[in-house]
Amino acid sequence: MSRLLDMAQEAQTIVILGHVRPDGDCIGSCLAACSYLLEQYPEKTVDVYLEKPAEKFSYLSHFDTIRQDEPSGQMYDLCICLDSGDKTRLGNFAGYLEQAKHSICLDHHITNRGYAEENVVVADASSTCEVLFDSLDLEKISYEVAMCLYTGMIHDTNVFKNNNTSPHTMEVAGKLIGKGIPFGKLIDQTFFRKTYVQNQILGRALLESISFMDGKCIFAAVRQKDMAFYGADNSDLDGIVEQLRVTDGVECALFLHETENHVYKVSMRSNNQVDVSKVAAYFGGGGHVRAAGCTMNGSVHDVINNLSVHIAEQLSADSESGA
Repeated sequence: MSRLLDMAQEAQTIVILGHVRPDGDCIGSCLAACSYLLEQYPEKTVDVYLEKPAEKFSYLSHFDTIRQDEPSGQMYDLCICLDSGDKTRLGNFAGYLEQAKHSICLDHHITNRGYAEENVVVADASSTCEVLFDSLDLEKISYEVAMCLYTGMIHDTNVFKNNNTSPHTMEVAGKLIGKGIPFGKLIDQTFFRKTYVQNQILGRALLESISFMDGKCIFAAVRQKDMAFYGADNSDLDGIVEQLRVTDGVECALFLHETENHVYKVSMRSNNQVDVSKVAAYFGGGGHVRAAGCTMNGSVHDVINNLSVHIAEQLSADSESGA
């Protein structure tokens, strides 16, 4: 039995937490864990706390039970943290981790700091859903759990295109498909399909994007006033940085989203040369070698100028080494 299931078996009350602004892997892993545990232990209390997720994930089992209410101070027997590299990324719900009798973290971020009592961090895994899959009993993974896990995997691998996709990733995906899930429909509806608002904000970002460093880098920024103009929310920004990344000749793409006045959430993606996790970590963020993020203060130009110094160092080093 995996350490996760061993700890879950001993607990009567369980809380599941993910990172702020939850993406597909975060939502998928949290709901997969919730569904699996409730199917195996229907007598247990299992609560999931996340910021409001995108409605496009509403087909996932237990989506409508995700809680956003203010922390009550309840003490759980076990806290399961998923897809969150550090405690601060749990946002307002971090108190549940601190108050829980026991805790375990499953993650795949190379910058994970091992903040739980038990930590299962597989840095070369494609997604937290892949890590979670390896912690569950395959024979007991239901159709509903498979839907959650596959959703998370396609979102964190860019539909198996990113270099975090390994032979094991594809083996896991094949086993999940074997559960009878409509994998093609999941990809179309949650990854490629966009609303009118999402297309509008994507178009605005691309139209105003700026390339620099001789075309090796590109950035776009969306400010609070832009979000208000289009009536957009955080979930409408999915896919923008990836679209910037595939611009011809670009090595590193940056997307800035203003969350408060002169406070920007930065998403970074690279193709071959830049380890964006190192750049993000310098500014208090984290992530993966080719996909990372952080939060920075200042104007757009302040943020880009500060990031550029660290990106340029890596590009220069690669150039000197003949990479």
